[in-house]
Amino acid sequence: MSLEDQISAVKRLEQELEDAITLIELGEAEEDEATIQEGEETIRNLQAEAARRQVETLLSGEADANDTYVEVHSGAGGTESQDWANMLQRMYARWAERRKYKVELLEITDGEEAGIKSATLLIKGHNAYGWLKTESGVHRLVRISPYDSNARRHTSFASVWVYPVVDDRINIEIKESDCRIDTFRSSGAGGQHVNTTDSAVRITHIPSGIVVACQQERSQHKNRATAWNMLRARLYEAELKKREEKANAEAAAKTDIGWGHQIRSYVLQPYQMVKDLRTGAQSTSPQDVLDGDLDPFMEASLAQRVYGGGAEVEDID
Repeated sequence: MSLEDQISAVKRLEQELEDAITLIELGEAEEDEATIQEGEETIRNLQAEAARRQVETLLSGEADANDTYVEVHSGAGGTESQDWANMLQRMYARWAERRKYKVELLEITDGEEAGIKSATLLIKGHNAYGWLKTESGVHRLVRISPYDSNARRHTSFASVWVYPVVDDRINIEIKESDCRIDTFRSSGAGGQHVNTTDSAVRITHIPSGIVVACQQERSQHKNRATAWNMLRARLYEAELKKREEKANAEAAAKTDIGWGHQIRSYVLQPYQMVKDLRTGAQSTSPQDVLDGDLDPFMEASLAQRVYGGGAEVEDID
């Protein structure tokens, strides 16, 4: 959003607030309760929009305005964690759809019985990376397993990795000799969507250990081009992280997908709770969160990054 658009939005909010106040005053003068309620509802909506725009002012990072890639990987635990990874992929797609962002599925590796082992989404929209960047980390699910005939409670883990799309203005040099390129057959649901050629592409950057893959297109050439772009983005994100760690004097290394490393817990049984273990933000409606209602968690994380602090919270079983 340009500075001109931002100024226009502020002026519009001011005008709508004045109009709502006038409406309430007219309602009070005429003792018209319905008119008063209409004006009050408008003010509540304006407050919510103003709060959202205030948070957006925190999105001032170098790549915050860019489109973003979101990778989801299942942790140890077989079908349980693979199903959880699939739920997370759906959650981020739903969140993007709520914001009218465009979502593309670039790569998916199905689980043996259910769910997914991994998936990569490309989310296109203004500030997509800025909003999603604090979602990187391990996410933990506690529930009664639908795959356990004894209906026991299970804990599952999956990791999320978010990195920005980079454009031609950002120069990332990659030596092809540092990379291993593999081709493989795209996976899918079957039928007409099964690819009969090795069109999918996987690139491994040997010095960093970063691996990216794309199977979106039927053309190997197009998948290869997209995979190179993804690799450039991952290397750029790694550089941004190094700068942030240096500025904050922190050592935030990438960690294992398991106990002790999670950023958020989602409990479906024996009670209903989603709790962010960094900020203390929480929701008692996990289904809404899994349907994409993530803004309160993102806003709390962004504010913590900018202003520091944050709650000391206990883990939840």
